[in-house]
Amino acid sequence: MKLESLPERKKRAGKILSILKKEYSSAKISLNYSTPVQMAVAVILSAQCTDKKVNEVTPALFRRYETLSDFANAKRTELERLIFQTGFYRNKAKNIIGFAKGLEKLGGIFPDSLSELTKLPGIGRKTGNVILSNLYGKNEGVVVDTHVLRISWLLGLARGKTPEKVEQDLIAVIPEKDRLVFSNSLVFHGRAVCIARRPKCPQCPLVTLCPSAEKSQY
Repeated sequence: MKLESLPERKKRAGKILSILKKEYSSAKISLNYSTPVQMAVAVILSAQCTDKKVNEVTPALFRRYETLSDFANAKRTELERLIFQTGFYRNKAKNIIGFAKGLEKLGGIFPDSLSELTKLPGIGRKTGNVILSNLYGKNEGVVVDTHVLRISWLLGLARGKTPEKVEQDLIAVIPEKDRLVFSNSLVFHGRAVCIARRPKCPQCPLVTLCPSAEKSQY
């Protein structure tokens, strides 16, 4: 399936966004946290892991490590044990400690640009976009998780082969002010309706705008 011209994609993206806003008006990040540092840690843990599982792990984690300094000075083996259930725990522990040490060098102040945020160890574009959107209200990019990547493809809004390429496709058609609500809404839509292995196309409010609906098996 080829992408439509940019003007056509923008027009259809606008219609899709309008419907998503109505259907998922209360959509927001599902991770539980109390501080910006906890938010960053939770997003790092969410890689290849459900938000539900992360939220099961973080209460004990945040009781053990209450401050940025606690994470920066954490014993890696202990941290690995506490986050084991989120998967890829060795790499995640390394990233969390690296991120905390890097932020300490900045006086604990999160940079307010994606280019600077992603210089911190363990902070990729997804995590950086989440931090910028929720901490500073900035939407330089688009948060692309597995739901956003998959459904953007199905909707014909993107054709990139990587999250970074999909993000660039979406930046071209989603206004900056709407990028956070777009991502959050697609996450909810992916969990409730556009389920990977069993999409509920007949119930989907986007069915008339989705070029993949007629090819779906249901």
